[in-house]
Amino acid sequence: MAAACAAATDAQPAWAALAPVDRGRILARAAAIIRDRADELARLETLDTGKPIQETSVADWPSGADALEFFAGLAASVTGHHIPLGRDFAYTIREPLGVCAGIGAWNYPSQIACWKAAPALVMGNAMVFKPSEETPLGALKLAEILTEAGLPPGVFNVVQGRGAVGAALINDPRVAKVSLTGSVPTGRRVYAAAAEGMRHVTMELGGKSPLIVFDDASLDDAVSAAILANFYSSGQICSNGTRVFVQRGIADAFLTRLAERCAEVRMGNPLDPDTQHGPIINVAQAEKIRAAIAAGQAEGARLVCGGPGEGPFIPPTVFADATDGMIIAREEIFGPVMTVLTFDDEAEAITRANATAFGLAAGVFTADLTRAHRVIAALEAGTCWINAYNLTPVQMPFGGVKASGLGRENSAAAIEHYSQLKSVYVGMGPVESPY
Repeated sequence: MAAACAAATDAQPAWAALAPVDRGRILARAAAIIRDRADELARLETLDTGKPIQETSVADWPSGADALEFFAGLAASVTGHHIPLGRDFAYTIREPLGVCAGIGAWNYPSQIACWKAAPALVMGNAMVFKPSEETPLGALKLAEILTEAGLPPGVFNVVQGRGAVGAALINDPRVAKVSLTGSVPTGRRVYAAAAEGMRHVTMELGGKSPLIVFDDASLDDAVSAAILANFYSSGQICSNGTRVFVQRGIADAFLTRLAERCAEVRMGNPLDPDTQHGPIINVAQAEKIRAAIAAGQAEGARLVCGGPGEGPFIPPTVFADATDGMIIAREEIFGPVMTVLTFDDEAEAITRANATAFGLAAGVFTADLTRAHRVIAALEAGTCWINAYNLTPVQMPFGGVKASGLGRENSAAAIEHYSQLKSVYVGMGPVESPY
């Protein structure tokens, strides 16, 4: 780890001295390499994570390539501002921070590495990235691709290991910025450690997000969104809408259609193109999910479909007749477990949706767009969808509020979190002094 920080520190000044458009060209070449090797990289991601190859072919490395390409195009457009002050004037310069530490999660390892590396590198920073010990391969492949694209040695470094390695990285005095994707408890520890050194931080943490379905919504569209919001990647997505609030009048029809769709899901070998639902990342996570399912049953929620499954596989699981105080409605499970709750009116839905320490994401399904915008404005969440869910294009900022984190990934907003402003006042006349 120390060697990686030293290499990044040595390489960063020369990298920052390059014209932004030249830095952007290297990222663009890396994006092209990723797209040229799509099949190979999708297979690698499936082997690393266990996610079905039909997912990794369209969602993981392709999203990473989009991020590299987006920030490559943005590079030359990042400028400061001229501030007229009469005779005098001022201007601002947006500068790199120096060495940035990236700490990734195991659910989207290659996408996360690209999402963090792209804005950091294009702004002239160097990066030391530590992937999850569960998924070590993607970040190494990204480093290889960036090197092939022309990135100078030392600008992007990968270190492997468990929590102790991450802790050492966060506390290294050469690190100016820490960007974490992980759980809320991990985020609190990392944030506190980073604060000791007054380091910049981006925290993209967990959630227990609400998906609100009004009775005028398209039933099939709402069910499809609920499936995407709970069962894609075997439910291992931080922004998942795991609290599905359904207006009482359509609750029975919603649950019936949802159970029918879930019964058709194909679980199996994730390398089989027909597989739709893959294994859980490891035994410990599978047992945590099974414990949550058991808690839901013990607290009196009705199991509509699914259940504990066997071995590494847990099928899409839906609970109904749940209350807000149940474990399955309060705690992040990070697995394929959906809790359906009924509501009567808009005000009730908003109040209950906001009654959580989390604030990562939220969704609303309704044919009334006036109501949709009104409800979204009232929801305490950083990333929201109307009549859609879990779509995260690189052009749109992604991140949470409350306990779900701070800072933003993606879009031009990410530039602010990987750079700092320098203000310069320019005097154009005599200097007056009272002494």
